[in-house]
Amino acid sequence: MTNEEFKSTLWNSANILRGSVAAAEYKYPVLALVFLKYVSDMFKAQAKAIEHRIAEPDSPMYVADPELRAEMAKDLASDRDAYTQDNVFWVPEGARYGDLLAHIAADDLAQRLDKAMKAIEDENPELAGVLYRDFGRLELEAGKLGELMKELAKLKFDPATHGSRDIFGEVYEYFLGEFARAEGAKAGEFYTPKSVVNLLVEILAPFKGKIYDPACGSGGMFVQSIKFMHAHEKQLGKDGDLPIYGQELMATTRKLCKMNLAVHGLRGDLGNAYGSTFTNDQHPSLRADYILANPPFNISKWGGDKLADDPRWLWGIPPQNNANYAWLQHMASRLSQRGRAGIVLANGSMTTQTSGEGEIRTNLITGDLVECMVALPGQLFSNTQIPACLWFLSKDKGAGVNGSIDRKGQVLFIDCRKKGAEQLSRTQIAFTDDELHAIALTYHRWRGSAFSDGQDYADEPGFCMSASLADIEKHHYALTPGRYVGAADMDDDDEAFEDKMAELTARVADRMARGRELEDEIRLRLAGIGYEV
Repeated sequence: MTNEEFKSTLWNSANILRGSVAAAEYKYPVLALVFLKYVSDMFKAQAKAIEHRIAEPDSPMYVADPELRAEMAKDLASDRDAYTQDNVFWVPEGARYGDLLAHIAADDLAQRLDKAMKAIEDENPELAGVLYRDFGRLELEAGKLGELMKELAKLKFDPATHGSRDIFGEVYEYFLGEFARAEGAKAGEFYTPKSVVNLLVEILAPFKGKIYDPACGSGGMFVQSIKFMHAHEKQLGKDGDLPIYGQELMATTRKLCKMNLAVHGLRGDLGNAYGSTFTNDQHPSLRADYILANPPFNISKWGGDKLADDPRWLWGIPPQNNANYAWLQHMASRLSQRGRAGIVLANGSMTTQTSGEGEIRTNLITGDLVECMVALPGQLFSNTQIPACLWFLSKDKGAGVNGSIDRKGQVLFIDCRKKGAEQLSRTQIAFTDDELHAIALTYHRWRGSAFSDGQDYADEPGFCMSASLADIEKHHYALTPGRYVGAADMDDDDEAFEDKMAELTARVADRMARGRELEDEIRLRLAGIGYEV
């Protein structure tokens, strides 16, 4: 079975619950069962690995005497430390997949699963409060849960076959992507398309320092950053280190993130609780070296009415009915002296003049915090049709820590709207590996970073341009890349139209937010005088 067939089979198995449970909810029990199958298989494989170590003459654990070896194998098989030292979760007897599979026809299967998840959490502190334990509350027809478990039992997570624990990490990410496609707009709460995550990571190049995501969803930014770090350790000839910090608004999504970190062998500080990054900031004293985030676009009710004097608003007070510039300033205020941030935002953020946002953008630019702007093609996201862009901020654009070329007073503009050659579906595209490499290399050449190929940066009409702050001032501090790169197949009128559309989108979002607030106020007032609404 190929890797793709393996993941596809898993997904088809998961769909046994589809239709019985709401689309936005069925990912939790499905991922919990897949996780249970994974940890049970790894637990069983570790017992065999222990036997092999004491039977292999070249092993430092080798035991020559057959009887003593058999006795030691039995003792080690029940020794918790023999598992956890290799980052294998300890799965207590009765909570293992095979134990539960023997009871798939039992009326209390759901309750047994809840107890098993609780037992695994109790034995593995990093999983405390993470696993799904609401099987007993699922309203399923008789036998449906057992049917799903029987299907999943056909799949084997074998480190000897699949190479490492990364296979489950891939399955987990694959499932999140499939759930995102199934859920549509709802998916924005927990999933950023892999193509967008990869581009953020390839440009930001996190390697050594604190990494932070204030809207971390299911943790994809963290996982990809650690993969990038490991992939470049040999190239740079040194070990990377990326302590993880994050925060998530939704309790259930926070659990997805913690599980995602756990299955990749990672630990992170996600604060003491879920909650709003604005009104319940879990890391107020953090100064991060890398920030990656895909915060929700254009949210109106973010607590701005309570935060007018917040110390994070160093560049201007963000409007109460749109959090885009609150996100930008929150992240800018959390950067270390050498820190850099990569942020996904709606296109309207590049040109908006609404409610003081233009002034804030001007202050960020003249303060020399904006380092790079990337225009994205449409159809990268499965959960929104709002055009998006990437902002890259930097506290240190001089020659030194972040690159050998002094880029103070300059901003790199990259226009990727014509890229995205990989067709994932009728409605969604992705960057190819070659495209990702070319885009990121453009940035690294411009900065002269350790991840450059050593060649000189050069402006490329229609794709990239290094603009001075004086150039940007001439364009009234608009940050639309196409305005600067001189797109080969787009004249000034077309570019002006696109800027106008971005501005219009921002205004529509603003008015819709105002309308919702007015509607809520009317409802409250009517309720106050006894009218049912």
